[in-house]
Amino acid sequence: MVVVAMDLHLPDAGPLFLAVLAVHVLAGGAAVVSGALAATARKRPGRHPRAGAVYLSAISAVFLTASVLATLRWREDWRLFLIACVAAGLAWFGRAARRRGRDGWLTRHGGAMAGSYAALFTGFYVDNGPQLPLWDRLPHLTYWLLPAAVALPLTWRALRRNRAPATEAEADRPAAPRSAA
Repeated sequence: MVVVAMDLHLPDAGPLFLAVLAVHVLAGGAAVVSGALAATARKRPGRHPRAGAVYLSAISAVFLTASVLATLRWREDWRLFLIACVAAGLAWFGRAARRRGRDGWLTRHGGAMAGSYAALFTGFYVDNGPQLPLWDRLPHLTYWLLPAAVALPLTWRALRRNRAPATEAEADRPAAPRSAA
């Protein structure tokens, strides 16, 4: 059975499912906003690490609630659980890369956090795409591929702008001075 609320079809898996789903949606919204703030902030102390900490907490909550939701409806939601594992795992890896600060940490941190954010959107679109206006006309494979297709060039550009080396050989060269422009 399916409950229809505000034109969204919600599974009727009992009050526990709906309560956890409400927390899941709020955590997902917090992850989207804080991830966007971290991504667009200058990479220095202040807004970027604060937004990143909120993102890590929010994506952890998304993972925990997705785990409960998948446990309650495994046959329907196991794919979403796997996506949540990828999103949370990449976020935790990105944080660890930053904290360790070893050579190439910027590439690992930025790539992992961007991958986590793309996985967050993948989970959203895989689950909700068929119910969204215009998105409901796209082939199902689009829900799986579009977030990564958008994230890859944006991540590459951001890493280059923030001086992450593209290759190991480039990492060994001294950095060129930045122009005043």
